[in-house]
Amino acid sequence: MAKKAVASLQKGEGRAFAKVIKMVKSPKTGAYMFHEEIVHNDSIKDFFAK
Repeated sequence: MAKKAVASLQKGEGRAFAKVIKMVKSPKTGAYMFHEEIVHNDSIKDFFAK
């Protein structure tokens, strides 16, 4: 399924978006989790700033 989502972003207007992955530490357990999201290229810095 992930391949299909990424492949569909390669056509036309989809190039304005990127799949970003951020590693977040859980305050409860201390384990690291990965937060994935598809965001517009203009808001990539905002995604990592949160």
